[in-house]
Amino acid sequence: MAYKAIVIGASAGGFFTLGKLLSLLPKDFSIPILVVQHISPNSDSYMPIYLNSNCKITVKEADEKEPILPGFVYFAPPNYHLLVEEDHTISLSNDEKLNYSRPSIDILFETASYAYETELIGIILTGANSDGAIGLAQIKDAGGYCIVQDPKEADTQAMPLAAIEKATPHKTLIIEKIAQLLISFSNKQNLK
Repeated sequence: MAYKAIVIGASAGGFFTLGKLLSLLPKDFSIPILVVQHISPNSDSYMPIYLNSNCKITVKEADEKEPILPGFVYFAPPNYHLLVEEDHTISLSNDEKLNYSRPSIDILFETASYAYETELIGIILTGANSDGAIGLAQIKDAGGYCIVQDPKEADTQAMPLAAIEKATPHKTLIIEKIAQLLISFSNKQNLK
C-alpha cells in the first residue's frame, strides 16, 4: 500500500515523544506528516522551530492553503484547528474547541481521512485525554492504517488507552518501532 500522508496526535508528554520520533526519520523520508500537539493557546511557535533544528526532515508550522508536500512535517499553530482539504492543502480554523482542545486531534484525523481515505496513516501518542480516539477509528473505518504508542512507554497513558479501546489499531508499538515501520513504508514508496 502506498501512503500519501501521516497524521499524528499528542498531548501531555508529546514534546519529548515527538522529538524522539521525528529525529529518527531520515532526510529522504517521503511521506508528509501533519501533527496536532495540544499546547497553550498563548504558546509561541518554539516547538516546530526547535524540532526543525534537531531533525533531518523539514519541520514547520502549518500555513493556510499551503500544499501538503513530501518530506515536510506540519504542526498546527497554537489555538488553531489543523484541517486537510480534499485537494491536499492545509486549512486553519479557530472554530469552537473539540474535546476541550484547539487544535483538536479528532478534527485533523477526520478531515485527513476524507482527503486520503486508504492512503493515510494515523498515529496516537502520549496524552492525558481521549482526543484522537474517534478520529483514529474513522481513519481505520476508511481503510487507513492505525498505530498507537505502547501505553507502557507513554508519559501519560490515557490517550493511547482510549485510542486502543475505540479504534483497535493495527499496531501498538514503542517509538523506535513506530519510526522503523514508517521508514519501511517510506522506503517502499521511494523504490516505486
